[in-house]
Amino acid sequence: MPLVGRLEETGWESEPYQLIDPAGVVQDSVALYFAELQGAQRPASTIRSYGMDLLRWFRFLWAIDVEWNRAERANARDFARWLRLVDKPVRVHWRQVDDTSRAAGVVPVVKGAVRAGAGELNAVTGKPSPGRKYAASTRAHCETVLRAFYDFHLEAGNGPVINPFPLVRSRGSARAHAHQNPMDAPRNERKGRYRPTVPKRIPRRIPDEKFNELFAGLRSHRDRALLAFWVSSGARSEELITCRERDPSPGEQVITVIRKGTRDQQKVPASPDAFVWLRLYQEEAWAKGVPRGRTGALWWTLRRPWRPLNYAAARAMFDRANELLGANWTLHDLRHTASYRMADDPKLSLTDVQWVLAHARLSTTQLYLTPSPDEVIAKVRAHHERRTREAERPTPTPPAEGYNPASLDVLFGASR
Repeated sequence: MPLVGRLEETGWESEPYQLIDPAGVVQDSVALYFAELQGAQRPASTIRSYGMDLLRWFRFLWAIDVEWNRAERANARDFARWLRLVDKPVRVHWRQVDDTSRAAGVVPVVKGAVRAGAGELNAVTGKPSPGRKYAASTRAHCETVLRAFYDFHLEAGNGPVINPFPLVRSRGSARAHAHQNPMDAPRNERKGRYRPTVPKRIPRRIPDEKFNELFAGLRSHRDRALLAFWVSSGARSEELITCRERDPSPGEQVITVIRKGTRDQQKVPASPDAFVWLRLYQEEAWAKGVPRGRTGALWWTLRRPWRPLNYAAARAMFDRANELLGANWTLHDLRHTASYRMADDPKLSLTDVQWVLAHARLSTTQLYLTPSPDEVIAKVRAHHERRTREAERPTPTPPAEGYNPASLDVLFGASR
């Protein structure tokens, strides 16, 4: 399928992203949907995520020469099949892009290329690397976005007569949770017909010894401060990166972050070491000429020209540290690590952990009570070792009838 069109970042607060067709024209239908998302208080990162799913769908429609408002369910079915069967395009590193493509904003891709070790389990972390195909979670997210996109236009009277991405036949007309016990956890009854089944993933934490090796591989005080805050506060990566200089409060041992969902400001506690590394970074950065100001960014690039640190740069920093160990942990694994450490403390209640992590439901926080795969493997191995020892040391036969076991213990001494 030709990789035509693009999702363009505008830099405008009122319209952060635009979907551009191959002719360079903005797609008004997507612009209206983006406005609806912004009106529903969705952040720009969510709009970008939805835009990437819509771009895949529009590229599919452009390839088969079908207008978006004339798409049928057969087209949606074929798109779901295509997403399942096709290999993901591999982007070329930005250093390998020529000046002409960079000036035109074109990012070349290598069709049919295979990433090294795609889909294999990492020897250090036990996590699979990204595979050649689109993950089930990616395909499920795409189906949800497209169904919501057409639902919006159906209500506005702009789209087709029926939604190309319907719900499952048995649930399309029924009321959700019609026979649900209000005491039970809500079930997901609104499943799309072309939505794949997403396997349930258990959060993974970084073992303490591996985290120490990862921390030792960092190159600057800024990176050490970032990891110390992530692994002690449990804040999301984007929440910490967007902090301002006024947000840390070393005297209270807290840092103020803007929560992802509610956009509320919340003070979260962090370890004393995190504030020590932060102070070392600030002294070093200010000596180099990094801008200062209470309303300015807290995290900056390490080289001129000084720019506020963004998520892509922070992830690249973490990937470089991963390469030293041959690992494939992510920034979000640091939040999982902090969550496991707090949930494992018997003196810290689960509701306290829920407040620190800003989870809407306690059931989400309870996921961190689940033992990690490494812990389960260690316990099962210990079980087999105990069985082996018991087999090598058989249980003595009981005394013959007529003898009182208590009397034998008095005579010969209790067995220990």
